[in-house]
Parts: sequence; structure tokens; C-alpha cells
Amino acid sequence: MIAPAVAYFSMEIALEAAIPTYAGGLGVLAGDTIRSAADLGLSLVAVSLVHRHGYFHQQLDANGAQSEHEARWEVEVALEPLAARVVVEIEERAVALRAWRYRVRGVCGDEVPVYLLDADLPENALADRALTHHLYGGDSRYRLCQETLLGIGGVRMLRALGHTHIDRFHLNEGHAALAVLELLAEETRRGNGVDVELALAAVRKRCVFTTHTPVPAGHDRFPSELVASVVGEAAQRTLEALGQTSELNLTDLALRSVRFVNGVAMRHGEVSSRMFPEYPIRSITNGIHPATWAAPAFRALFDLHFREWRRDAQSLRYAVKIPLGEIWWAHSRAKRALLERLKQAGATGFREEAFTIGFARRSTAYKRSTLLFHDLTRLRKLAQTHGPLQLVFAGKAHPADGEGKDLIRRVFAAGAELAGEISVAYLPDYDMETARFLVSGCDLWLNTPVPPLEASGTSGMKAALNAVPSLSVLDGWWVEGHVEGVTGWSIGNDGGGEERSAGERDAVDAQALYQKLDTAVLPCFFAQRERYLAIMRSTIALNASFFNTQRMLLQYLYAAYVEHGEDCR
Repeated sequence: MIAPAVAYFSMEIALEAAIPTYAGGLGVLAGDTIRSAADLGLSLVAVSLVHRHGYFHQQLDANGAQSEHEARWEVEVALEPLAARVVVEIEERAVALRAWRYRVRGVCGDEVPVYLLDADLPENALADRALTHHLYGGDSRYRLCQETLLGIGGVRMLRALGHTHIDRFHLNEGHAALAVLELLAEETRRGNGVDVELALAAVRKRCVFTTHTPVPAGHDRFPSELVASVVGEAAQRTLEALGQTSELNLTDLALRSVRFVNGVAMRHGEVSSRMFPEYPIRSITNGIHPATWAAPAFRALFDLHFREWRRDAQSLRYAVKIPLGEIWWAHSRAKRALLERLKQAGATGFREEAFTIGFARRSTAYKRSTLLFHDLTRLRKLAQTHGPLQLVFAGKAHPADGEGKDLIRRVFAAGAELAGEISVAYLPDYDMETARFLVSGCDLWLNTPVPPLEASGTSGMKAALNAVPSLSVLDGWWVEGHVEGVTGWSIGNDGGGEERSAGERDAVDAQALYQKLDTAVLPCFFAQRERYLAIMRSTIALNASFFNTQRMLLQYLYAAYVEHGEDCR
């Protein structure tokens, strides 16, 4: 088998903590995918925007009120400038683009180039220079302009940089779907006026699409008038021929234009198939890049027991042979590092012997960061009955998400009410660096989404790599990773409850959460430590060995990138 050349398009990519070109899970997944591609020596290039002003820095006051500040960074220091220039028509203006290169080096020395497109050039109008400044900033027009630059400009830049032969274009979420327009234009030029359907058939053979959003509201839509204004009437006519008549739906455009579509977990694939029943949607469950997310103590432990784990993630399966005492040694060091981080952030009252629960993800309503505080009397009783508890939170709310911001304030309020009984901290400005401390230093990773709204989730996978079990609602990846009392614990049952009101559902799930802590998790940690350590070890052997981007990419390679004959389908 000859591995194809792949161009991977993503609106956000997490390259490193000091380069704020990501907002959350989508970007972190993209970064981990690229790192594993380099480890595997795949012929892959990645395309994104430079986001000179980043997403935003989060600042929290004493009551948990969030304010946002620009996340400027030194592009010229972190990236390599390239000479190539391309032009994209935006609102009948020629917008010039340059590219910066970031090299991702794999464990064996192979490299994957990441090209970050930049419109901040003197020849562009002032407003156009800002189009690649803010990740997910501005209004619908700004977003559509960005997606035009990413899709159309990305394909043109690849050609200008000499990537003339790309076998597969991988659209990571609908933001990149307008790449199809440029690929269609290339086919039309090759065919000297070939019609759209013939061109689309040729484009479809080369494109794959990963959808990450399990709710209709999460898919970008733009009114036809705005689309015609931004991309021009000729491109608008092409989009109409591709079914985008009353509006442009980027997810629908991608679905119509690719040979392979997948959701990012088994459950998410099922949900997406119900949302778009006219399209065959497969499932390739997300993963993480182990060498990026293993804490230093666990990296040392893995090096001692199976030295090939960085390029053979499946060898983490052999964690079953690691003595439990060594698991506790590594975990204790990771936990101390987290406690030191909390101390530096001004959090007080945290102790190494206390059971530490971590919760870190985007602050938005369906993730229910405050479910643990549903009944403070019950929560206090858990600490009084079993042993000391402490809770660590992190996560940004989108600047326009008032409900998400209110959830942060409610965590602060609960922490104030529990002061002196249960220590609660909220680490601000959640990023890759903070995540590394959290996923490795907690004793339990908590996840409480409203099902089926969790497409996949990867923070629990990072925790599992560091021997931290999950306590989670059965949604996203946890449907596949959960083995009760072996890799962690479930909250409630698998499915059901859709007929209940939000208040009733939260009350039922909160009671299930307290019940599982009371009868299974806390007794195991405080009274059956050796059994808890065995569960910690199992999270590595059973979950980390599978839920990694090396396995994920190999699935993409065989299922989506390589073109099989009919007898192999």
C-alpha cells in the first residue's frame, strides 16, 4: 500500500501553548493529529489561519466574572515566513495572502508542515488585513470571509508552495468546506468547461469530511445575500448548483462534496446519521497524542517499561505489567505538580491526601459544570463520610455565551459556600499547559454533558493516559471507553431521559453522580487503595492504548485516504 498525500484543513490547530491558534477541543485534536502524522511518517500537510490576535485570554475576578483580552503573540518569532503569495476575491476586492510555516517533527525525524495563512499585508485594505486576526471573532460576515480564505485561499496557497499533487483533501469540520469551490474551479479548467456534476464527481473522489457537531445549531449557515456579496455571483451560482439555494450550509456542502464522511465517536456517528439520513456516515473515534499529554513522571515510567510507546501507542497495552506502586509513584508526582500550580494561582487549602476531582472544558450550558453542586448538603456529607474532597475547574466561556459565563460565576459561588469544608479552585485562561497539569494531577476526571450532545471529548482520554479514571455520563467516547469499575464509572444509564425537563434531568443525574461517588468511587479510593490503583493502571492499558491519534490516523488511512477496489469495501 502506498500512503496518499493528504492536505488537512482546520480553522484551528493547537501547535503549542504559546501559539494561541486554537480555542478548544477541535484545535487540540487537529494538533494531535498532525503530531501523530509526523510520528507515522505520513505525507500530510496542514492548512489553517494565523490568528495573529488568537482566541482570547480569559481573566476572572473574585466572583468569577469573565472578561476577555486579546491573545497577541509574536508570529515572526514563532513561525517561518514564506515568499509565496496568492489572491482571493472577497466582496470584489483582491485580498492577498501570505503563509507562515510551522514544522512538526515526529519521533523518527519526519516532518509535517503547517501553513498558517495571513492577510495582514500592506497591499490589503485595513479591514481585510484583520480578516486573519481573530479566531471565531466578529460577525457572520467576518466568519464567512475567514472560511473563504481558509478554503479557497488554502488550496491556492498549497499550489503556490508546490503541492501540486494532493491525493486527499481532509476537511476537519465545515469551516473548510469552501475548498470545494477552488477544487471545482481546477477541475473546470482542466476539463475546458466541463459541467458542475462531472467536476464534482472528480472532486468528490479526493475529499473526506469529519463532522464534530451533534446539534443542528452548531453548523455554520449564511444567507444567500451575504454569500453572493462575499464570494461573488459566479461562485454563488456554483454553490446553488451544489444545493445551496436559500442559504449556504457548510456542513451540507461538505456532505455533498466528499467520498467519505465520519463522526468522531461511535455514538456521534449514529447521531449524525440521524441528522443527515441521506448520507452514509461512518465513525472514527478521536484520540490524543500520548507523548504530548503524558506527564513527565509517566513519560519516565513508560520509557522504563516499553521504550517504543512514542511510535507504537498500542504498546501502552502492556501497562498491565507495571507494578501498582510505580503507578502511585508517578501519579503522586503529577498530583504534586498540580498542587504547586494551584498554589501559584493563589488557590489555598489544597492537600495531597485529599481526593481531587477535575473538571475542565468549555463553559457552556450542555456541559453542566455545576452539576456536582446541585445538592451542597449531599456533597458535604460525602466529604464527612469518606474523606477530604477538593475540586479543580477550568474552562473559557465564549464571549457571547452569557449562560456559559454564568456557570463560571456559579462555580465561584459554590466554592465560597463550601469554604473550609471542600476546597474549590477555578484556574483561569485554560490552555494546553494548564490542561497538562489538570489531566495528570487529579484523582478523578468528571464529565457531565447532556447526552447526546458530547460529540467525542478528549480530555478524559488524556486523563486515562495519566492513570486518572473517569466518572462520566455515557456519551461521546465514554460509551466505548467505559468498563464499570475497571476504567472508571458511569453516571446514570446509557440513553433515555429525553422526555424529562432540563430541571428533572439534572436532578436525576446529580443524584446518580452522588450515589456513584458514595457507593463506588470514594470507598474504593479511601478504603481499597490497591483496587483503586488497579483501576488507574487499567485506564492506561485499556483506554490509552486505543484512544490515541496514532490508531485514529491509521483508521483514516485505511478507511478514508486509501482508495480501495469494490471488493474491499
